[in-house]
Amino acid sequence: MSRVLTLGPKGNEWSYDKDAKLYNLTRGSSSSAFTLRTTKGPTDTSITLAPSLSALVVVDMQNFFLHPSCNNHPTGLVAVERTLELIQKCREIDVKIIWLNWGLSEKDLETMPAAAERSFDRTMLTTSSESKHARGGSGSDMGEGRGRLLMEGSWNAAIYGALHDVTRASDIFCSKNRISGFWHGETPFAKELDSGGFKTLLFAGVNTDRCVLGTLADAYYRGYDCIMVEDCCATGTPGGQEVTIRNTSGIYGFVIDSNSVINGTLDTKVQT
Repeated sequence: MSRVLTLGPKGNEWSYDKDAKLYNLTRGSSSSAFTLRTTKGPTDTSITLAPSLSALVVVDMQNFFLHPSCNNHPTGLVAVERTLELIQKCREIDVKIIWLNWGLSEKDLETMPAAAERSFDRTMLTTSSESKHARGGSGSDMGEGRGRLLMEGSWNAAIYGALHDVTRASDIFCSKNRISGFWHGETPFAKELDSGGFKTLLFAGVNTDRCVLGTLADAYYRGYDCIMVEDCCATGTPGGQEVTIRNTSGIYGFVIDSNSVINGTLDTKVQT
């Protein structure tokens, strides 16, 4: 009896070797394959992906969320250091880098639903003694040269520090106007994934249980392979990291860490 299972529709299927505990996500259409170990979920499990069908999605690693003049995010800054190493390895194996960031337009402000607007308005919750992080809603002037909150082209919405320094013109840059960059099929992110023919998405970014999860879950609903890189994600929500990792490894896809990628194995033979 075959110990290899086929999952998914013909032409877009995974295979799973029960003896090797190996998921093959290459669709048999790539001239190279990259195998790495998972860090959560069933033990001793590996994934083989096709670099040509894969992208690393870096979510919201922007000045607003990470720079000390905007927010206090120590775990996010640690995740930045790991993400820098991850990006370097992804470039070596030809995995595309996608930067997915808040970047609002004036039209976005006019059409923002009340619930989404409330998420970023802290004026009703902040006292005058908390002025360092006090802010109004989306588009409000943050002062001190930080620009209007999360508006495209503003300093606070720019990619953070050392990450900005490693961007390349060949990377993909997508603005988003909701927690999820994939909340409908015509977002810039959705269009880039469709036109690029990507199947497998690795996720890094902040915050793990908010914008990372929102985008990852929507990608899962639309049939993409979802892989969370746990040490390249961070949140300040108590318990948020652990719950999101658990649900990702058990429901939405797979969980790895940056060392999984750094220590992975590239095979240039065609995988079937």
